[in-house]
Amino acid sequence: MNELGGTGKPVLWEELTSPEIEELINRINAAIVPFGAVEQHGPHMPLCVDWNMSYHVAQGVSAATGVPVLHPVIYGVSASHGDFPGTISLRPETFLAVVEDIVNWLYHSGVRQFILLNGHAWNGAPLQVCAEKIRTRYDDVRVRALDYVDMYPPSEIDGRYTYGRLLAHANYFETSCMLYVNPDLVKMDRATSKQDFDSFWDYRTDQVSISGVWGRDITEANAENGEREISRCIETMARAIAAAVNEPWPEPS
Repeated sequence: MNELGGTGKPVLWEELTSPEIEELINRINAAIVPFGAVEQHGPHMPLCVDWNMSYHVAQGVSAATGVPVLHPVIYGVSASHGDFPGTISLRPETFLAVVEDIVNWLYHSGVRQFILLNGHAWNGAPLQVCAEKIRTRYDDVRVRALDYVDMYPPSEIDGRYTYGRLLAHANYFETSCMLYVNPDLVKMDRATSKQDFDSFWDYRTDQVSISGVWGRDITEANAENGEREISRCIETMARAIAAAVNEPWPEPS
């Protein structure tokens, strides 16, 4: 995907010098900020799954496009997991303040296009609030908050669940992706499945799952499927972002 402007190597914000940042932003006034969580992912996966996924996709997009990527914000809005040990959550208000502060400092460095790339479902609503506050605060800024799977149809995601919406968690999809991205941290001998059911409400995870997982066929997860899914996430997101950062500003009509 070198035709999208990248060198094949991710541009990591924190590894650049201050003068290098200035030169880079004069060429590409955009940045990718990955978000995730530190939260339980059942008995078979580590707490770092969500930020591992968003950061891996973000680095792939950066390598393909040349758009710099920040180190991920690893803590998210995770209180809806309940009392499972290990989870660390920010209050939505705290999360909003963190995102706003990061964006304000990026703005001071010259960034005018912000891709808030999310890897954790419960961050979604706060990130949309952040995007609304950012686009109404600045006249010369463009912002998009989205999940790393958002550039291809949800029906194409092989998640092995029928219902659940935000409750799909530590499932066949996430386990397959983690087996590809960071397999040493996955303990498949401890994997359990949870049959999903239809519900109007979105419950706390501990109200519907003893194990902390939500989704069937988790023991069938595999790295080959994870590679297909993650590669598709990177390619579709990279093509979308490469076009987005060069998109003309609209003329009011």
